[in-house]
Amino acid sequence: MSTDVGALLLKTVPFARTLGITFDHAGEGRATCRLPDRPDLHNHVAGPHAGALFTLAESASGAAMLSAVGDQLTRAVPLATTATVHYRKLAMGEVVAEGRMLASRDEVIAELDAGRRPEFDVAVDIRNAEGAVVSSLTVTWTLRPARP
Repeated sequence: MSTDVGALLLKTVPFARTLGITFDHAGEGRATCRLPDRPDLHNHVAGPHAGALFTLAESASGAAMLSAVGDQLTRAVPLATTATVHYRKLAMGEVVAEGRMLASRDEVIAELDAGRRPEFDVAVDIRNAEGAVVSSLTVTWTLRPARP
């Protein structure tokens, strides 16, 4: 896909912009984005609030998904259907989320071509500056066929 997926996501999801999320990479079913270390995003223990971490991870998952199947937006609407999050360690400072689509593009498109509504997972790890995983998330996405 030739579109800048990070820019598209930030344009269509204003809350991600509000948090200051930036994208390092999005392509081939993978995406990396980061959340700045800002006091207004902190929780009661001076780390990023759980909601900010969730939004970062969901943004990485959406960008990973769009980088693989974003060319299908004229015929289907992507929707997150479920998410499972594990907060593993106190996050401090800037954090980076890395998302990767677990299904292949071909599998997802085949389901859509067959007239079905594909569902697929995107796994995301959030790491701190030392590279330790502080949170992991799995988002299940679907492509709802566009209504005429």
